[in-house]
Amino acid sequence: MLKSRYGLEIRAATGAEAPGLCELLSASGHEIAPRILAERLDAIRQAPGAALIAVEWGPPSGLVILHWYRTLEADQPTAQITTLLVGAAERRRGIGRLLVKAAAQAGRVAGCGALELLTRPDDQGLHQFCRATGFTEAGPCFVRPLRKKA
Repeated sequence: MLKSRYGLEIRAATGAEAPGLCELLSASGHEIAPRILAERLDAIRQAPGAALIAVEWGPPSGLVILHWYRTLEADQPTAQITTLLVGAAERRRGIGRLLVKAAAQAGRVAGCGALELLTRPDDQGLHQFCRATGFTEAGPCFVRPLRKKA
C-alpha cells in the first residue's frame, strides 16, 4: 500500500470495489457488469500480476493492471501494464504517476527487470505521459485472438 500526503491511497483492488471501478471504466467507454468485474479482479489476483487502485474519498479515482511474464531475451521477468486509467476529473494531480510508481514497486517485488506500458497508437496524451514518466518507445505491439469467434 502506498499513501500520499494528501490522503490518496494506492492499494490492491478487491471485488468490493467493482461497482466504483465500473463507473470509472464506464466513463472511459468500457462497459462491464460489477459481478463480472469482481470475478476478473479475483482472477487477476490469482495470476502473476496485480490490480491496484487509487482511492481518496469515495469510489476509486484510478486503476492500474499489470502482469509479468518471462521471455527468452531477458534473465528477469517483464512487468507489463495493460490498463492505466485515471478519472477525467482527477487527472493532472499526479495519480497516474503514483499508480505507475506502485506498479513498478509490485514488479520489482515480483523480480521483474523491466516495466512496459501498452498504449494505443492514437493515444498521444498517454504517449506524452509515458515519456514524462521515464518510458521510451519500444515499437508497436500486435495481437491476434487465440480462439475463433462463434
